[in-house]
Amino acid sequence: MTPLTRRRLANFKANRRGFWSFWIFLVLFVLSLGAEFIANDKPLLVEYENRYYWPVFQAYPETTFGGEFETETDYRDPYVRDLIQAKGWMVWPPIPYSYRTINYNLPVPAPAPPSADNWLGTDDQGRDVVARLIYGFRISVLFGLVLTAFSSVVGVAAGAVQGYFGGLTDLLFQRFIEIWQGLPTLFLLIILASVVTPTFWWLLGLLLLFSWTALVHVVRAEFLRARNLDYVRAARALGAGDVTIMVRHVLPNAMVATLTFMPFILNGSITTLTALDFLGFGLPPGSPSLGELLAQGKANLQAPWLGLTAFFVLAIMLSLLIFIGEAVRDAFDPRKTIAQMSTATPSDEAAAAAARKEAAE
Repeated sequence: MTPLTRRRLANFKANRRGFWSFWIFLVLFVLSLGAEFIANDKPLLVEYENRYYWPVFQAYPETTFGGEFETETDYRDPYVRDLIQAKGWMVWPPIPYSYRTINYNLPVPAPAPPSADNWLGTDDQGRDVVARLIYGFRISVLFGLVLTAFSSVVGVAAGAVQGYFGGLTDLLFQRFIEIWQGLPTLFLLIILASVVTPTFWWLLGLLLLFSWTALVHVVRAEFLRARNLDYVRAARALGAGDVTIMVRHVLPNAMVATLTFMPFILNGSITTLTALDFLGFGLPPGSPSLGELLAQGKANLQAPWLGLTAFFVLAIMLSLLIFIGEAVRDAFDPRKTIAQMSTATPSDEAAAAAARKEAAE
């Protein structure tokens, strides 16, 4: 680890709010990745006639447990439960509902209020709210991460070409981006999403059409600044190609600004998906979605737990990402790095000099 990297890591840790937000968000995300082990309508483990079965990983026909049908076992069926418990046992997850499981034993019509069976109540179709929140959190973050990664690659490439070549290339690209960003993005997305039934990847492609412009101006400015610096001219004089200079010499410096923007781009990607789901033009019907829960809360004002739970989960998620973005911005702030180096002890002078040299490059 270089001295500059250690300084940036120290700056990140110094922002206590962002540092702890990063760990909280990471823990929540990792837990959501194992949503099938937390909320599922299938047992984690079944022991039947001294044999072990893993319903979470594999589908078993009902005849495996002494039933009559060759279809997949419905472990919530009282008949199947009695068959298994007569010759074995089952281990259920903490929440015995998946995001699509309908609770037909509600004491009141759906949406049912919070109870010992459904901790945060059910939606208007009798599905457990906690399970849908866990799965909805996972799909929102995964969608945002994939969209952020793809849009960053396209945006960095476009900004690099603009800034490095300049001239007519930069002029034409800039006019195109100004026109593209002036389009009514949300209305176009609604129109495109209403033409076809959007899937996860189809919706990702639609949003990628407009999200890639977020980083173009930042990367373009970095390349315009660096294209005439001495080390770039020296590499060009030594016969290095344009692609080599852009990727090996200029891009690493431009990535500093890119990394500081990525948490905020992720924030915007999740917000856009939630807005489309709220309006009914997002993920397919039945998908676990925070926006869909917000829409249900709006349509069922007599059930405030729907809108409030989705709102708080979304607010906590976006707040954590904002705090993480602030910490990342502090970590890459050259003023803070230089200030720390100026207060270094005499024993750190060699490391500080090396870090200054690396930061200048």
